[in-house]
Amino acid sequence: MRQRVLTVYVTLLVTACLGLALPLCGSIAARGTSDMLLDRINDTARFAGLAEPSVLTGVEGTLSGELTAYDRLYGITAVVVDRDGEVVAASREGVTLADLDPRRSGGELPRAVRSALAGNRMGADTVVYPWQGGPLIVAEPIGRSGEVVGAAVTASPTGALRRATLAQWCVAWAAVAALMVAGTAAAGPLTRWILRPIDDLDEATRAVSGGSLDTRVRTAAGPVELRRLGESFNRMADTITSMMESQRTFVAYAGHQVRNPLAALRLRVDALSRHLTPEGAQGHRLALDEVDRLTRICDSLLTLARTEDAEHSMVWEDVAEVAEDRVVSWAPIAERAGAVLVCEGDAGARVRCVEGTLDQALDALIDNALKFGGTGVRITVRVHRVEEGPDGPGYVDVHVVDDGPGLPGSRLDQATRPFWRDGHDGVGGSGLGLSIVVTLLELQGARLSLRPATPHGIDARIRLPV
Repeated sequence: MRQRVLTVYVTLLVTACLGLALPLCGSIAARGTSDMLLDRINDTARFAGLAEPSVLTGVEGTLSGELTAYDRLYGITAVVVDRDGEVVAASREGVTLADLDPRRSGGELPRAVRSALAGNRMGADTVVYPWQGGPLIVAEPIGRSGEVVGAAVTASPTGALRRATLAQWCVAWAAVAALMVAGTAAAGPLTRWILRPIDDLDEATRAVSGGSLDTRVRTAAGPVELRRLGESFNRMADTITSMMESQRTFVAYAGHQVRNPLAALRLRVDALSRHLTPEGAQGHRLALDEVDRLTRICDSLLTLARTEDAEHSMVWEDVAEVAEDRVVSWAPIAERAGAVLVCEGDAGARVRCVEGTLDQALDALIDNALKFGGTGVRITVRVHRVEEGPDGPGYVDVHVVDDGPGLPGSRLDQATRPFWRDGHDGVGGSGLGLSIVVTLLELQGARLSLRPATPHGIDARIRLPV
């Protein structure tokens, strides 16, 4: 936007300066020529009046003396010719019409002389420009009783006129150049002043997109259109803030309301321990662990609903331990489904994340692999750590790989969208599992990607920054 405004401004400035300078230079040249031309027309007209008897009688008389004195005084060549263009008298010995303008060749008469011999008086429309050479030729007809019998001609040197015109042009162009420099120097501050409301709007947009939802645009100054745009932006920011507050409130209420039944459920499940046989102790312990994990998830949701406290909910977790724990928890379900669930990879890989997030992500991925992998599917949870290198900080990859039928690449890109399902109407679920995982991971700088496995199946990768 700034570049466009600067381009338009500078273009208009240059156009305006040129539109001022070119007519001004033309006017300077025309004025200088006009002053000189009027003097020469008067002088030539005087010679035309004096030369009429000499042309008619063929006797020079005092005409040559007048022309010579004029030439010596002003340095201007003057001649008198008859109707055939022959020189009757001249200010210099042996001067011909061809000598008046050395640029002409072939004996052609100057245009001003031809016009005068045709009975036309010279007008004041001639302009001498600095790049033109040659003299300024002025001719006046000599007539008697309406009949043209000859012409008086003067040839004035234009060197001084062209130099004076060029000097005035230099002054004019210097003034125009100074104006252009001043205008260009003012382009930056002027453009910033014009675009200040847009810059304010841009800063507010960046702040809101960065999480500062209380940022608003000043609408007290600026053009009417931009004030309306700022007001619309503020209303939009208010709406977004209200919606996010409602969302946080809902999540907080939901997490809080679920915690109480979970606490009661844990007490009841814990009370069942006295009625269990030794063979059921393992299952009872796993059930208690799942209730505790659900309680931690509710606590995480309550913390995430308060974004200002999200940083305090970050804990260090051993990725391999979490992966092994989830594999052990899902092993009975995998056994009933006829699937094979194993865990492998690097031990001791620790990351900092919101408590319970990695558990939820692995649960969603293992659950999907069991649902859509088919009978006999093999699911491998693999932990791989990459140390910090020249390409950037290190990270930990957690792969959940199955050898089921998988999905085409185009559908894998859609699988993380909310409510997306691949036509498995007989399989439970709302299509929200992966989208929730993506949201939770993005809140802490992690990300989820789905890729085809080899030779078939899906490789779901969670990348966690170290």
